[in-house]
Amino acid sequence: MTTAEPVDELVSNTPPDKPKKDKAEPPKERRVRDPIPEDQLEHRQLRDGEWWREIPAFEDVDAEQFNDHIWQMRNSVYGEDSLIENLEGLAPPGFVEDVREGFHKAPMAVRITPYIFSLIDWDNPWEDPLRLQFLPIASRLSPDHPMLTLDSLHEQADAPVDGLTHRYPDKALFLVLDTCPVYCRFCTRSYAIGVDTDTVEKVQLKVSPERWEEGFDYIEQHPELEDIVISGGDTYNMPAKHLRNIGERLLKMDNIRRIRFATKGLAVMPMKVLSDDKWLDAMQDLCDLGREMHKEVAIHTHFNHPKEATAISKRAMERLFERGIKVRNQCVLQRGVNDSIETMKLLTKRLSEINVQPYYVYQHDMVKGVEDLRTSVQTNIDIEKAVRGVTAGFNTSTHVVDAPGGGGKRDVHSYEYYNRETGVSVYQAPSVKPGEYFTYFDPLHSLSESVQQDWRDPDKQEEMVEQALEAAKDRDHQRI
Repeated sequence: MTTAEPVDELVSNTPPDKPKKDKAEPPKERRVRDPIPEDQLEHRQLRDGEWWREIPAFEDVDAEQFNDHIWQMRNSVYGEDSLIENLEGLAPPGFVEDVREGFHKAPMAVRITPYIFSLIDWDNPWEDPLRLQFLPIASRLSPDHPMLTLDSLHEQADAPVDGLTHRYPDKALFLVLDTCPVYCRFCTRSYAIGVDTDTVEKVQLKVSPERWEEGFDYIEQHPELEDIVISGGDTYNMPAKHLRNIGERLLKMDNIRRIRFATKGLAVMPMKVLSDDKWLDAMQDLCDLGREMHKEVAIHTHFNHPKEATAISKRAMERLFERGIKVRNQCVLQRGVNDSIETMKLLTKRLSEINVQPYYVYQHDMVKGVEDLRTSVQTNIDIEKAVRGVTAGFNTSTHVVDAPGGGGKRDVHSYEYYNRETGVSVYQAPSVKPGEYFTYFDPLHSLSESVQQDWRDPDKQEEMVEQALEAAKDRDHQRI
């Protein structure tokens, strides 16, 4: 038997080819930004001086008085008589009667601090973004959307005890009082906040240690609860002793990791932070105690328009910042107030300038008596797209819809279905109420005349809602 000759192996001393490296080439053209002149950085240009002296009622008020929170509270414009007295001789002819009529049609009482009252442009109050938020006028009111309910977010339905809403698995909303330093027209809690009006008899959520105890007991009995929002009403109106007692009681519960105190006050009466040392010391002590216990305590406030932030605001926020108190902002998108890209860009930057972190921009809740202030979901989506990138991501708000019916906060663009013709958007909240669908409705003024007519027909109302729900469910099934 013969055998094949062995084949010599080919041996090469040549090293293997090295992988080629991409060579970084300098760009042929570099984008060079010209420095922006300081006088064009509008977000830094905060109103200062004694501007309030332009208002006849405040022309003799010096800075020391104006910056005192007690003077602000005592001189707030509150109720019809006070309102009309302050407007006569200040606002244009015809406006006073417009206000007088609107006052009796609004679900919220009127209370405006001298600070906010003095920032309104009284030469053109019809269009002023601050007047729009706090002072109703009959000529601009619109009929409510037919799908609107008084407590559209179902806060009471999700409340196991009075004033404590437990909707999210680990978070609860604790409504400890029902008064505020101002009353916003668009308040989502117009079912409870402030005094009764001609159109709404309020649910009672008065200051009550006995009611609070029921809330504390519930929180302690539910170890899954870690995050409590203390609101109302407004924690600005809580005496320091109550603020301290509630905060300490919650922090000492083993299950609680985070506390947020909600207040509009920083935006409408910043001088409280500058002149009420007892309240500020109580807030700082709670923040310090939280840090010692490795728990977070923060303030959530509510600026809606750049005009609300002045040099006084900055001084107040700097005092909070110096004491290590974190402040975040929750804004409500409103037609004629902040529903433009440029306004929201400026607000975002100005909040950062005064050490307030933009957190949420809410789609306007479906609130009684303020259909004129609501915008479409599409408006919100367009604004978010344009604003994102104007500054750092952690200083940019998330835009949300608080889903009617108790679905909680959903990213505005996360709808399951959105019919821009009928204005019906459908959301799901799988971690909050799995399997349920929640509908939001664009304001009637954003729809065509023919569709507005359809919404006045109960049969067509049902048809439009069912069409949107079926479309949302079909898309959901297609994904499965």
